[in-house]
Amino acid sequence: MQNFNYISTSIDPRGVAQLVLNRPEVHNAFDDKMISELIQALDLFAANPAVRVLLLRSSGKNFSAGADLGWMRSMADKNYAENLQDAGELARLMQKLDNFPAPTLAIVQGAAFGGAVGLVACCDIAIASDKASFCLSEVKIGLIPAVISPYVVRAMGERASRRYFLTAERFFAAEALHLGLLHQLVSEDELHGVSDAMVQTLLANSPAAVKAAKDLIFTVANQPTTQALIDETSRRIAQIRVSSEGQEGLSAFLQKRTPAWQQRQHAADTQDTDNKGQA
Repeated sequence: MQNFNYISTSIDPRGVAQLVLNRPEVHNAFDDKMISELIQALDLFAANPAVRVLLLRSSGKNFSAGADLGWMRSMADKNYAENLQDAGELARLMQKLDNFPAPTLAIVQGAAFGGAVGLVACCDIAIASDKASFCLSEVKIGLIPAVISPYVVRAMGERASRRYFLTAERFFAAEALHLGLLHQLVSEDELHGVSDAMVQTLLANSPAAVKAAKDLIFTVANQPTTQALIDETSRRIAQIRVSSEGQEGLSAFLQKRTPAWQQRQHAADTQDTDNKGQA
């Protein structure tokens, strides 16, 4: 994998890619350099057909404090055109994470403030420590959570956003779970074990079907059930039924055997265990 300064990346034999915010000395606050590195890493992983799952996590005590103070100071000295270009890069990061072709899993510990809430909202699944906390803090310093708003409002709903965008209150993991920003809460000690169990659940499924299912969600979400949409969903199920993995999955089910992708996954799990044992 490419070497980065503010993040670290890896991919294991199972096809599990990791994207790690790695500035613990500043609570993983992000600036234009980290944003650029995250975009590069997402592009590399998206182009890699071996990637089955993407984990987004961070090193240190906190997931991310949001925007770096030095970066915010520099933006205050820029003109409108420069700020527009700068915001466009953050918007590009959010869109790439949101549209990533494979399943994405955010693992959250400690604080996730400002734009970090957007990163969590862009992931398909979010698991957090029961001690995690969140804050859409922008209005406290005269700003708004503009770029992340489509993803956060979609995750939390308009009603909750009308409170937390306007008050900049800090809210905790249980409330984030209730609002739909998170899917599961666990203790700090269980965080990585539960996350790995979720990864195993995802890996047990057909790689092609998982990606097609994710794309299906984007196609049908918030759309009226028109004849065109009905025709499109019919086309998609017919197409995947005659695909190689669709045929293999149906045959395996009818023959009461393990599908080929699970056999390959078992071999990759064994290799990964062997590699860890030698480390």
